[in-house]
Formats: sequence, structure tokens, C-alpha cells
Amino acid sequence: MKKKWRGLILGLAVTTMLVGCGSSGSTETKDSSEQTSSTSGEAAGSEIKNNTEKNTEKTTVEAVQVVTEGMITVTGDQLKDGVYDITVKSSSSMFDITACQLTVSQGTMTAKMIMGGKGYLYVYPGNGDEAEKASEADRIPFTEEADGSHSFTFPVEALNKAVPCAAFSKKKELWYDRDLCFEAAGLPFTAYREKPYKDASDLGLTDGTYSASVTLAGGSGRATVNSPAKLTVEGGKVTAEIVWSSSKYDYMVVDGTKFLPVENPSTENSTFEIPVIGFDYPLPVKADTTAMSEAHEIEYTLTFDSATLK
Repeated sequence: MKKKWRGLILGLAVTTMLVGCGSSGSTETKDSSEQTSSTSGEAAGSEIKNNTEKNTEKTTVEAVQVVTEGMITVTGDQLKDGVYDITVKSSSSMFDITACQLTVSQGTMTAKMIMGGKGYLYVYPGNGDEAEKASEADRIPFTEEADGSHSFTFPVEALNKAVPCAAFSKKKELWYDRDLCFEAAGLPFTAYREKPYKDASDLGLTDGTYSASVTLAGGSGRATVNSPAKLTVEGGKVTAEIVWSSSKYDYMVVDGTKFLPVENPSTENSTFEIPVIGFDYPLPVKADTTAMSEAHEIEYTLTFDSATLK
């Protein structure tokens, strides 16, 4: 009887040891699995965080188109050497450019962009993926100006063209994609090696009344002008009657001269008589609107199509 109890007790002890060993092995495997899962989770979490931060701006800041209809590309070889003040349009309000100087030298163009903030350490002429792979020497660092503002000197392939620009955020330590358009509208016509438009003499226009299609670009895109526009040629000079889609424009500025509205018995909409410097080129103009809470000058271009002259 004693032998029987000894055998039973021995069997229970062996069974307990085996179960204990099995439990220990399962715990170790579980701990290892949890550690691997934790490491993978941290890496995935970091990647998700970076992607989230990159996409946050996309969902909170609306990207805008930087090139408008009717823009004509201008390259460095079309311009005389010199330094010119121009405007730059950015696809993101987070990349605020307050002033820009274009330098042209032997057909090569660079732009010194003065920034409205100090949130970026580098820019790169390409997208963010290319910037990450680029060497330090190829990235463009900021320069601190005398007034403390930051600037970047950026290569410009062409004006009136969307140019990719990656910007490295100091706070987020991430590259963000931008599109920039260095606009030719602010250039004086004397900056061109050859005039970029056709005038009345080129087109053989004699004194008289004509009409031609006109395209308005710029602003919010909501305003329009009547097309075709009435043209008057006198002594080789062309004047256009511009009729707006609104009655809220109280003056226009063309080539530095201010023009007030004229009476138009056929409509209450704002009407102006302005000089047409040339055809087949977007001519820069400004128009002041009183439709907002405060009067505001808006930059536009008008392109008169010589092929539609009648």
C-alpha cells in the first residue's frame, strides 16, 4: 500500500515539473513576441507620425495653383542682365515669400526670396523625396539678412512656370513639397532683349475702330471682362474699352498710370478706357475693388489676341 502511494506521489511531482517547464517556455516566447511586436510597433508608429505630420498641412492648408491661364514662359536668355523686383506665388501659405529679387546673368537666373518667417532651414529645387536623398552641398541653407529676416537664393529655370521646391521645417524636421511660380508680370518691358509683344505698327493697324478677344487672368478667378473688347487706334496708339463683370472697381493702374471709370450707358458695370501696350502677351494691370470690407488693389493680366482682330 505504501509503495502504491509513493508511486502516485512521484507521478504527481513529475507532472507538476513538466507543467511548470511548459509554462516557463510559453512565458519566454510570449515575452519575446511582445518585445518584437513592440519594436515593430514603435517603428510603424514613427512612420505613421511622420506621414501624419506631412499630411496635416494638406488637410488644413489648401494648396493653390501657381500658374494661371495665359501665362507665357520666359527664360533667362530672353532677358537683359540685371536685378529685378518680381513677385513669387507659392502653392502653400505656410511658405510665405514677402519679397523677391531676380538676378539675370548671361542667361542664368537666380531668385533671392525674403521669407515672412524663420521656420525653414533648407530648400531644395525638387521634391521632398529627392531632397532627402540629396547631399548636404546640394541643399540650399538660409541666409540671415541685416534686419534678421531669412532668405534663400534659389535657381530659376523659367518665369511663369511651376517650379518644385522642397522646404525643410526646423520644427518638424521634415521636408514639405511646394510649387513656386516666379512671375514675369512685374518685369519692365525694358528688361527684355526683344519686346515680347506685337504693337499696332507690327500688325499694320491704321487709325480706326476694331475689336479683339481679351483674356483676364489673376485675382481670385471670379472676375471677368467683356470679350471681345472694343479697340480704338489713333496715331499708332491703341486704347481698349474694358467692361468688368462688377460695378465695384473704382480705378485701374496700367504701366504706372491711374485710370478712373468712364460712363457707359449700356451697363452699370465698371468701365475703363486703358492703353494697350501690345498684343499676344499678358499685360500687367491693377484694379481696385470696393467689394471687400476695405478697398483692395488686385493684380491681373490682360491678353489681347491679335489673331481675332476685326
